[in-house]
Amino acid sequence: MAEFQEMAAEVPPSLKAITLTHVRYLRGDKLGLFLAWVSLIPVFISLGGFVSHFLFRRELQGICFAAGLLASQFLNELIKHSVAQSRPAYCELLEACDSHGWPSSHSQYMFFFATYLSLLTLLRRSGPSRRVIAAVPWPLAFLTMLSRVYLGYHTVAQVFAGAVVGLVFGAIWYWIVNTMLVEYFPMIEESAVGRWLYIKDTSHIPDVLKFEYDNARAARRKASTD
Repeated sequence: MAEFQEMAAEVPPSLKAITLTHVRYLRGDKLGLFLAWVSLIPVFISLGGFVSHFLFRRELQGICFAAGLLASQFLNELIKHSVAQSRPAYCELLEACDSHGWPSSHSQYMFFFATYLSLLTLLRRSGPSRRVIAAVPWPLAFLTMLSRVYLGYHTVAQVFAGAVVGLVFGAIWYWIVNTMLVEYFPMIEESAVGRWLYIKDTSHIPDVLKFEYDNARAARRKASTD
């Protein structure tokens, strides 16, 4: 921290931002470059994952998953404005001092994502790969925590606070969706809006991947014989 304060007091170092993202790292710092990209994982999940999911799959479980992440981010902003804890002193060099730091929204996002995906995969899906899928997001979540501290955007306490809030809220949201909201999935699927948007419920199918694979092959065989 003292090193960062000295850097802020002197001539700012040559900082470089990943194009279009404004995540800064020290020029020439290869680890910083790697962690800057890691810090963007929530963006990739949101745009590459959930947007493409809605465009091409439109499953209610996935839609509720995305809604939970949005609710988590809203909760994060509410807590940040209530606590109003500043970011580390290095934020002046990062031009990030205009927002509060506790809890880390990146950390909260990733731990919500990891918690919900793990519970969904282990408790409501079957298949030999479910344990592998459930384990994948956790290293990414911890790397995201590390990236926010290493790059100077948050303190250790701020990223751990985000992790705890994300983990707890992720578990609570999973329980809400899969014990309460799931009862309304068939009604939503059969509604006029659901049929118009091709929204579907696959929560009753243990192995969706195998189900879709088998049906796709069956449809191709049927088409070739017609």
